[in-house]
Amino acid sequence: MVEKALANKNIALCASRKIEEMSALIVKQGGIPISRPAQGTMFFNEELKQQLYQIVNEPVDWFIFTTGIGVETLMKKADEWGMGEKFLQAIRQAHVAVRGYKTTNVLRTYGISPHIMEDDGTTKGLVHVLEEVDWTGKHVVVQLYGDSAPSLQQFLTKRGALYQEIWPYLHTPPAPHVMKQLVDEIISRSVQAVCFTSAIQVRFFFSFVNEGGYAQEIKRAFDGDVVAVAVGKVTKEALHEEGIAHVIAPAHERMGAMIVELARYFDKK
Repeated sequence: MVEKALANKNIALCASRKIEEMSALIVKQGGIPISRPAQGTMFFNEELKQQLYQIVNEPVDWFIFTTGIGVETLMKKADEWGMGEKFLQAIRQAHVAVRGYKTTNVLRTYGISPHIMEDDGTTKGLVHVLEEVDWTGKHVVVQLYGDSAPSLQQFLTKRGALYQEIWPYLHTPPAPHVMKQLVDEIISRSVQAVCFTSAIQVRFFFSFVNEGGYAQEIKRAFDGDVVAVAVGKVTKEALHEEGIAHVIAPAHERMGAMIVELARYFDKK
């Protein structure tokens, strides 16, 4: 009987979403999934309600959407508060720019086709495709995704836009005891791989690592026996910025593809 690629390997998952799906894929490959969420998510309510009310009652020239889950949350909340149709109407009457294919796909389920699309999933790429637009005096609503986007805000305000952020959710720091557990598992080599599905997970984890004085040991582990895994290039870049040189990531940013890529990596070893 051929041994499965992830047989007897402990795989830490830093995501806070889609844990069951990824765990099932790891188990299918013979591995042992371990949930170590490196981010929390807090959804806004009253503040978001006020923002949506303002948006549906004032002219908006541009909407910039940055995540699929952000769009879904806004649509559901607007509907829940009796503003669903008005919110859709406001979007349809404005120009729409989008970061990432997932966001585009969600908008299309609501019958909205973006005027500008940026497919590589980065804020830098988004800023680049927005350069040709005249933003002077334009009321721009930017849906953020749990973390600030200072480069996007700076770009739009410098170009004269009337900039407004809307936050359907905010990522909160992970539980310190969970991060300590993960640090200990990496240093002791009791996990063989750590999967990150967003750049903010990387930032939260390494913030804990750096503050605790574990940086050298963690880097040594990732340089040797523990595999750092990223869901896509943005997360991969975040790991590189933290000094992790060897990172594996799939060509297409999918959580399933990430697990398959990890299995392929171990299969070749």
